[in-house]
Amino acid sequence: MSLQILTREDLDVFKTELFSELKSYLSESTNVNPKKDELNGKWLKSHQVQRMLAISPGTLQNLRINGTIPYTKIGGVIFYSLEDINIILQRNKRNAPFNEKS
Repeated sequence: MSLQILTREDLDVFKTELFSELKSYLSESTNVNPKKDELNGKWLKSHQVQRMLAISPGTLQNLRINGTIPYTKIGGVIFYSLEDINIILQRNKRNAPFNEKS
C-alpha cells in the first residue's frame, strides 16, 4: 500500500473542481425542471383562491361541487388553475354603472 500525502493546495483544487461541477449540475437541473412561476400556467391551492376571491372554504367547496370552478386533486391537495379562475371572472363580469366625479 502506497501512502499519498495531500497538501492544502490539493484540497483547494479539489474544492474548486467540486463546486464547479455542482454549479453546472444545478444549472442543468433547473433548466429541466423550471420553477412553478416559470411555467405557462400557475396553479393555486385552496387557501390562495379563498384569499384571492375573498370567499370562505365552504363557498369554495360549493363552487367546486356545482362545477363553477374546475380543479385538480393530487394526493389530497386541491389545485386550481389561475388561468381558469381568470376566465371564470371574465365570463361572469357584469356591467355596472360608471359614476363620474364632477
